Amino acid sequence: MKIREIATLLDAEVLCGEQMLEEEVQNACGSDMMSDVLAYVKDQGVLVTGLVNSQVIRTAMMMDMHCVVFVRNKRPSPEMVELAKENHIALLASESRMYEACGKLYQHGLGSEGC
Repeated sequence: MKIREIATLLDAEVLCGEQMLEEEVQNACGSDMMSDVLAYVKDQGVLVTGLVNSQVIRTAMMMDMHCVVFVRNKRPSPEMVELAKENHIALLASESRMYEACGKLYQHGLGSEGC
């Protein structure tokens, strides 16, 4: 699934990473606990979270994720957006709740392998 499709499915605003919207991702993971993401997640292209702090971007960097979707109408700080830009990570913001967002992505074929 392309990041552009994720943005459309979740009615999400693209906060940065417009150049990555045609990038394909195969899997996603939803979590607000970055320690769980670091410990248990493997080969995920997308992180769905409601946590808004710089550790989210740093976790995405460490895990080679291509996209972070902030749910529950959460908005990253300008510093977080800048860090994501520097590291080529697309940031999306959606009003959806995490359960709903993950369900829509799964229903439309985005996997959860290794999550």
